[in-house]
Formats: sequence, structure tokens, C-alpha cells
Amino acid sequence: MYAQLSRLAMYYEEYGDASNPPVLLLHGGMSGAQTWEQQIEPLSERYRVLVPEQQGHARTPDLAEPLTYQAMANDTIEFIERVANQRAHVVGHSDGGILGLYLALQRPNLLSRAVVIGANYHKDGLFWPTLADADPDDEEFAKSRTRYDALSPEGSAHWPVIFRKTQQMWLTEPTLTLAEIAAITAPVLVMVGDDDVISHSHSVELYETLVEGQMAMIPGSSHGVKKEKPEIVNRLILDFLGDAVLPSAMKSVRKVR
Repeated sequence: MYAQLSRLAMYYEEYGDASNPPVLLLHGGMSGAQTWEQQIEPLSERYRVLVPEQQGHARTPDLAEPLTYQAMANDTIEFIERVANQRAHVVGHSDGGILGLYLALQRPNLLSRAVVIGANYHKDGLFWPTLADADPDDEEFAKSRTRYDALSPEGSAHWPVIFRKTQQMWLTEPTLTLAEIAAITAPVLVMVGDDDVISHSHSVELYETLVEGQMAMIPGSSHGVKKEKPEIVNRLILDFLGDAVLPSAMKSVRKVR
């Protein structure tokens, strides 16, 4: 189904009981709602699960303007206001995790808790030495291209366009500062694979700067951790979102609140 927003018609899927608290699942770059297939069922047993697709991704059409995190964050904020119609939890992977940080910073009134998986708050945290030279025809992106060709309203001819837009965004964004991260008051779980494309030091810095941050590094996993270790990922998400009271900081050795 589609939600008509100010800028675009955003495709989304909905699961679970509509009377339950809402959880948004925000996909990563060059992907879509289908990448959450291993999380939807366990989450929908307790929550109203909303899975939107961003500008130029899967079934949501592209626009003439560039792809930016701020523009997608604005669309997601409007989606929460119009469709969720109340405060929501956000679980985001990669680009979706970055959007979770934007929401937590810019619209705390709409966000209850956030889980950010394989997300960097600054472009310098992304460890991808070959990104600048990447090409839309590279074998590395073959699966993403196949999914895009099957679902995009623009058709396969638009793949190089959305690829270059995404590549440019990854090379130049995000540029959040530690001062901005420190201003986030919502509880945030930082989750990464131990062989993720986000540097370990960057993930730890994000966690240690968050006022109400928690961290989980999943062993034997990569940027695709939610597919590689779904049982662990799902358990951590459910435990974090369902905790009535966050752990006390009285014995913390890293955080001073």
C-alpha cells in the first residue's frame, strides 16, 4: 500500500495488530522492505510493524532531486505522523539506522526507542575503500540490481541513476557531530557485526556518546547481521524495546549521566 506524503507516494507494508505499539523497520541503501523478512514475524507478535520504502528504493518512486539523509528523514517523520499517528519505536539497518539517529535528534517527541544496526553517524566511520570507484555494473551490486529491476516503478533503466545518487550520499554523508549525538535523549541500542563495514572505534564512540546508549557486537557476522544471526538479533531487539526500565548507570564505568 502507499501513503501519500508531501514529496512522494511512499510504499509500505503493515503487519500485526493495529492496536499494538508501532515499530518502524527502516531498510538500508539499495534495498527495501523484503530485507526485514526474518524480523517481521517475531516483532509483529507484539507490535504493529510498519515497513516503509524510501525515495527511489524498491516500490517507492525516485524524485528529480538528490538522495539525502535529511530528505528521507523528513519523509519518515511525515510517515510517522500520518500513518503511525503516535510515538513509535524505530529499528533501522545501515541507512535506516542513520535515519533513526536523525529522528532521535530532530523529533524526539515521535520516537520512543531506536535500534540502529550497522549505522555510522559520520561518513568517516564507513570502512569501504573501493566505494568511490564502484560502478553500477559491478558484481558486488548484482543482487541489489536484480531486486531493483523487479520492483522499481522506473524500471531497470533507472538503476544507474539511483546507484550514483546513493553512492554520492554515502561518500558525503552523514556528517552528524558528537555534540549532536550527545543531545539525543532517547534510548538507543547500537548493534553491529564484528566484521561490519562500520569501524569498531566509530561504533564504540557512538555508543559511549549516547546518553541512554546500549551496545551489542554480534560475533561471526558482517553488515548482513540481521540475516546471518536473526535469532540473536531478534532477541536483542525484543528485549531492548520491551524493557520497562533501562539498566541503572550507578555502576557504569563508561557513562556519567
